[in-house]
Amino acid sequence: MISLIKEEPTHLIVQVDLTEANLSHADQVKEDLISFLEAKGRSLWVDMHKVSYVDSSFLGALVAALKHAISMKADVVLLGLQKDIEDLLKLIRLDRVFKIYSSEEEARKAAQI
Repeated sequence: MISLIKEEPTHLIVQVDLTEANLSHADQVKEDLISFLEAKGRSLWVDMHKVSYVDSSFLGALVAALKHAISMKADVVLLGLQKDIEDLLKLIRLDRVFKIYSSEEEARKAAQI
């Protein structure tokens, strides 16, 4: 469900390999994200360009991973959100919690990498 795309010195780029990110996947996604955080000790940039639907349980998994990352002095950055999902995150104000970028290049510019 989560695959490693690239390892960088400061972060890992991982991809959510789902079109519908819902309750049936939430626990596994949370475990995968936390495993990457613990194994590599770096921030995660999560590419979500394939995801066209999310539910509250999946968003909860992302928040849980972010809380774990913060405890490790790392971060979880969201990349490539489809417009409907980005609008949802803005509506429920998760855009204030997560760093959200349209692409890896935009995230690199913001992080000055």
